[in-house]
Amino acid sequence: MNKYTETFGIDISAAIFDCYGSKQGHLQFKNTEKGFLKFLQTLEVNTLVVMEATGYYHYRLAQFLHRKKQIVSVVNPLSVKRFIQMKLAKVKTDKSDAKAICEYGLINEVPLYNALTEVQSECLQLFRLMDSFLKKRTATKNKLHGEEVLGIPSKWVYRSLKR
Repeated sequence: MNKYTETFGIDISAAIFDCYGSKQGHLQFKNTEKGFLKFLQTLEVNTLVVMEATGYYHYRLAQFLHRKKQIVSVVNPLSVKRFIQMKLAKVKTDKSDAKAICEYGLINEVPLYNALTEVQSECLQLFRLMDSFLKKRTATKNKLHGEEVLGIPSKWVYRSLKR
């Protein structure tokens, strides 16, 4: 069983995050610094906060809570999805997802979050940017090839793609 005073499951999106506490039930906050501070006020000592890795959305909250010395776990969304599927849950809302993440954190031993340093964060952003540029370059090359295969490529389109 869980060694924490309370466990919170967080389902986070661009504008808001839904929380489900093992004691407090459902809460909702804005996905802003102000919302983070309000959520922080609801946490007891030794509370575990579990959230899914959602690309960009979870990062600010996880970093904020870690800086405030809270116990945070960022888990693989596929693990939570399979957990929900095993329970045969039919309802899929942000509130039900937050509750499922809470239950996942209560039942499973979850990894604790290690915040990124500023240098690590910068490197991660640079790698993501490079990956984005590589994908765009590949898409442009594929489009250029497609125009060439047409047999009568527009010189304006061709020139633009080449540039």
